Amino acid sequence: MFSVAAVSSVLSHYPSADWAQEGGDPCLPVPWSWIRCNSDPQPKVVSVLLSGKNLTGNIPLDITKLTGLVELWLDGNMLTGPIPDFTGCMNIKIIHLENNQLTGVLPTSLLNLPNLGEMYVQNNLLSGTIPSALLSKDLVLDYSGNINLHRGKRIEGKTYVIIGSTVGASVLLLATIISYLFMRKGNRRYFEQDHNSSLPTQKLASWKNDDAAETAHCFSFSEILNATNNFEKKIGSGGFGVVYYGKLKDGKEIAVKVLTNNSYQGKREFSNEVTLLSRIHHRNLVQLLGYCREEDSSMLVYEFMHNGTLKEHLYGPLTHGRSINWIKRLEVAEDAAKGIEYLHTGCIPVVIHRDVKSSNILLDKQMRAKVSDFGLSKLAVDGVSHVSSIVRGTVGYLDPEYYISQQLTDKSDVYSFGVILLELISGQEAISNENFGVNCRNIVQWAKFHIESGDIQGIIDPMLRNDYDLQSMWKIAEKALMCVQPHGYMRPSISEVLKEIQDAIAIEREAESNSRGLSRNSFHSSVNIGSMDLGATESYLSIDESIARPTAR
Repeated sequence: MFSVAAVSSVLSHYPSADWAQEGGDPCLPVPWSWIRCNSDPQPKVVSVLLSGKNLTGNIPLDITKLTGLVELWLDGNMLTGPIPDFTGCMNIKIIHLENNQLTGVLPTSLLNLPNLGEMYVQNNLLSGTIPSALLSKDLVLDYSGNINLHRGKRIEGKTYVIIGSTVGASVLLLATIISYLFMRKGNRRYFEQDHNSSLPTQKLASWKNDDAAETAHCFSFSEILNATNNFEKKIGSGGFGVVYYGKLKDGKEIAVKVLTNNSYQGKREFSNEVTLLSRIHHRNLVQLLGYCREEDSSMLVYEFMHNGTLKEHLYGPLTHGRSINWIKRLEVAEDAAKGIEYLHTGCIPVVIHRDVKSSNILLDKQMRAKVSDFGLSKLAVDGVSHVSSIVRGTVGYLDPEYYISQQLTDKSDVYSFGVILLELISGQEAISNENFGVNCRNIVQWAKFHIESGDIQGIIDPMLRNDYDLQSMWKIAEKALMCVQPHGYMRPSISEVLKEIQDAIAIEREAESNSRGLSRNSFHSSVNIGSMDLGATESYLSIDESIARPTAR
């Protein structure tokens, strides 16, 4: 197979790299960890995922021989040299080359790629003028951070490239001034300034790619101001911003997240969430409705979730002596697992959430659960999409293997989800100084001791009042312990976890059907949201790394 030869040739450039040690056919029986293949009888490589792999030297030319390639992720490396000719990859749609040290110009051969829709080359050492036809192409192009790379001047919808002359330095200076004035004008065209607002804002450089968020609705600042009644009602806050309640003119309720000055990811987070979230739709993922951006502020507009967070219903201010019953907790777990499963299996490349926790599971009017803040998962502070040198997550939910190795996989989300399952069983927080006994602050360590001792009653939330089937409780407890195994390869996939949750729900419904003459507690959670946590962050504490397999009952 031609793909095999091309991939093998790529491997020859990095013989000692850990990711290059997988043997056999790159597509069969299962794809290697850093590639994706299609389902043809003779599979072709469709995605190369080598973000943040410390690649050096020129971009391997053999990659351009992968005729079935659709997505290329080489961002966050130390690659040098020019951008090669990709005309051998006529199906390619997305190219990520940002955060390298590439030099030279943007090649005109990119115009020969009929399906190319996204091109990311920001933060390199590229130079010259962007081909005018490339700017006119229906293409998401981010080239910021290349101080010697300039665009032509648009006049009446057409693009004109300023041609260099013998007076090179003077013309280069002129091009820089024209580009700057053009970008300032473009930003002003979209937004009105409101210097009287008391809104906390973050200084943001102008977004040079006006097409990056074309799939999401652009709200004007005045629309946001009116919808939130001048940011009157704060409903949440976290490390990435403050969240305000709002209502649009048509009556639709919204949640507006405003990036604040301690959101150090800032511009990249904003750009990432808009481009990613606007393309990902699932009934169990919180929907991005639109965005608003100005020179001094950036906002994301989400659907409003009326019943707050799962955290608030388990041990937060919304309990007040009442609690959601066991089958409802299982249904919430099922909804959340479906959302995460879609991120892991329904998106190319795979989207890893990185911060799965009970405060990131939101509940709508019907108490159906949706996962929030997954757009932040594609952001890496150092510009790397898949592996970051900065560990992100929340204490108590953080995968210890990821914390130690800094190697992020989908099994990191599974670990965090296992912690949520333990919260659903016990009604306890992931970390507590008081509830887990002497010398124990971690729900995983506490629950492991009781479950492996056969004492599941020792961790079951007393608020459930024995209104559950013990078989379904054991099923979830055992699967939760499998999720929090110390090593990723020992953990199930989120799809396997979802199947177990659905089996537990079936057990509960059968038991409910068999005991209709008996009194089973009803669900007591008709509440109004008082606050909503969209991405709160907590400080890091020690991580339990000694979780073993659960013993058989």
